[in-house]
Amino acid sequence: MKKTAALKQFVTHSTHEHLLVSSVSTPPEEIIAWSSAPGKKIILSPALPVPITIRYATPHTLGMDRLAAACGAYELFTNQNCLVIDAGTCLTTEFIDSSGAYHGGSIAPGMAMRYKAMHTFTQALPLVVPIAQANLIGNTTETCMQSGVLNGMVAEIDGIIAQYQQHYAAVQVVLCGGDYVFFENNLKQPIFVAPDLVLTGLDRILRHHAQL
Repeated sequence: MKKTAALKQFVTHSTHEHLLVSSVSTPPEEIIAWSSAPGKKIILSPALPVPITIRYATPHTLGMDRLAAACGAYELFTNQNCLVIDAGTCLTTEFIDSSGAYHGGSIAPGMAMRYKAMHTFTQALPLVVPIAQANLIGNTTETCMQSGVLNGMVAEIDGIIAQYQQHYAAVQVVLCGGDYVFFENNLKQPIFVAPDLVLTGLDRILRHHAQL
C-alpha cells in the first residue's frame, strides 16, 4: 500500500507530457487514471509496437522487462549485435541483432534463487548471504555454497557470451539487473554495465510512440 501511495503521489504531482505504464502490481489502468498528462497515455503490452522487430515465437508470453531491456540495449548500441545479461531475480539473456531484430535468449535461476533453492530443498544447507568474491575452493559449507553459486554463474555467463561470439562476428554485451555488482568485475569478457537499461528501454518505447 505504501508503494502504491508513493507512486500515486509521484504521478499526480509530476510534470510530464506523455506517460508509459508497465506494471504487474498496480493495475496499469489505475495508474493511467492518476495522470493529467496532455499527451499520450500508453500501457506497455505484448501487442504494443516497439522500435525493434520482434521475432520471438510467443510474444504474448514475453516479459515486459525483457522487452524493455532489449529496446534499451539497441538504443545504446544501434546497428550492433547486442547480448543483454540481466542478473536479477532470474538470470536472463536477450539477443538483438544488428538489424534491430529481437530473437529471444534464455532464462535461468538468479543468484538469490539458487541460494534459496539449496536451503529449501535440502535438510542441512544454510541460507547463505551472497558475496562479490568467492574462492574457487571453499573450506566450509558456507564458502562452498558461495563458490558454487558465484563462480558457477560467472562461468555460466562467460560460457554463454563465448557461444554467441562463435555465431556472430561482433557482439556488444550489456550487463544490467540488481545483481550486476556481483559480476561486473568477475567476467572475462568485455562488457558494458548499464544498471538502468530497462528504464532506458521504457524511455525509448515512450519516445517511439510520442513521435507517431
